[in-house]
Amino acid sequence: MRRVGIFGWGVVAPRSPNIQAFERNLASSESWLTPFNGFGPDNFLVGTPEFNLADYKPWIDARFQASRFSQLERKMGQPTQFAIGAFIQSLAQNPGLEQELQALGPRAHVYVGTGLGDLPTIQNISLDLYRAQRRWDRFWANPERNVKARQWLETREPLDGLPPEPSTVEDEERDKAEDAWWHFWAGRSAELREYLEELREIEAIGVPDEGDVESAKLAVIKEKRTRNARLQKKWNAPEPPWNAVSSNVLWNIHNTPASQISMLGKITGMTFAPVAACSSFGYGLKLAMNAIQLGQAKAVVMGMTDAAPNPLVVGGFYNARVISADAALSKPLTALRGTHIAGGAVVWVLGDYDHFTQKGFQALGMEPVAVGVTADADHIITPSKEGPTVAIREALSQAQCTPEHVGSWDLHATATPGDFLEVQNLRDVLPESVLITARKGTFGHGMSAGGGWELTAQYLGYAAGKVFATPLAGSELNKQIAKVHGRFVFNHDEPAPAGCAGKLSMGVGGINACVISRPWKK
Repeated sequence: MRRVGIFGWGVVAPRSPNIQAFERNLASSESWLTPFNGFGPDNFLVGTPEFNLADYKPWIDARFQASRFSQLERKMGQPTQFAIGAFIQSLAQNPGLEQELQALGPRAHVYVGTGLGDLPTIQNISLDLYRAQRRWDRFWANPERNVKARQWLETREPLDGLPPEPSTVEDEERDKAEDAWWHFWAGRSAELREYLEELREIEAIGVPDEGDVESAKLAVIKEKRTRNARLQKKWNAPEPPWNAVSSNVLWNIHNTPASQISMLGKITGMTFAPVAACSSFGYGLKLAMNAIQLGQAKAVVMGMTDAAPNPLVVGGFYNARVISADAALSKPLTALRGTHIAGGAVVWVLGDYDHFTQKGFQALGMEPVAVGVTADADHIITPSKEGPTVAIREALSQAQCTPEHVGSWDLHATATPGDFLEVQNLRDVLPESVLITARKGTFGHGMSAGGGWELTAQYLGYAAGKVFATPLAGSELNKQIAKVHGRFVFNHDEPAPAGCAGKLSMGVGGINACVISRPWKK
């Protein structure tokens, strides 16, 4: 079986614009979370990533035309920008890694996914569309330019589907009533149909089948723009709602971080986005290891990326009753009040160990040995007992690691009541000697990147011979959890135990990934 090593890695996280800052911050037991205030003043703490794309401008400018950085800055949303930063960082640990990934051609793959996608971009574009649609409908519904509305005002006869007049609706529902009223009358506007007929004639202009196609295409685009401007001036109409939708909605779909990394790194192998909620990083690691061990790839750029905390995400998680909302830090394994949303990215460059070490590259952190993956097939949010337990046993079996040889374990632990069941499930498999960590009180819960941060923290610690501290004080440990297990990493470092290290992630939808790793032999 081919061995897999990590030959580069990069991180964007709260208080950590890069992997070096991430490692420095792990030396402290402080939380990296800060107030959200995304709804105006509120009571949420979140993990806001520290990031500036301009830090990577020299790298990009050295390889591409000057316009490339500007395009990335204008067109790419946060998940893609974070992933780009983490990828560029990942090339720095081993000189020549960038060139080797290019030389491998189709044997270098890119698997970079995201948890919820680029919701900030979608939210902003959706708001632009909504506002434009309101202006559009109001314009064409106005009786001054809608003969049918004028006629109805004279008789007010009943009409099928006619919504209530906004003036008759309670204040809290007035905006919805206006939307429905204007949309109804715009749909009956003869004037709007006349406008659309003129627009249809403009849009029907095609590229001539003679001469140079490219220059003809540009001429057609220019002609359409000119005629469209005249049409708007003729009717004095607002911008059509379809013009208000930025094309960035297309450039920021789930596979965009992976595709941008492939373009910037000039990596030509298989490129796509694995998505498995909170277990995404473990699933991506499983796929990357499979590809390398089966000989389908010599290297895989693998990672996950999440936008900064956004009102859609914070509000959604709050109404799922899984996040804390009292303006205080909610630590895993304590009062179980809920987790904290976070954003950022983590990217690893995984490679065939023998191939890369023979070329002089140095492996980092620990050796990923096995990943066990399962689905609960039970509940969308509440973990089962069987699913995670089977994932743990699968990973241990694949790694040929007995429970007695596990030295440390990192929990998924979201500071919800599920923490108790997770520890209980773990103890059904592992002995009392295992040293347990739970890190979402440090940097929060990145939907897809969180598991990658936790694994990277585990690997960095073991490489330094220790397990980094967590924000948890011994006196804060939940009493019911303490009855199940008592050996946790509190707010001070611990020596790295001998043996294997484990990490469990449990995703929304009951999707589990368990990673077993071991220190490199010195």
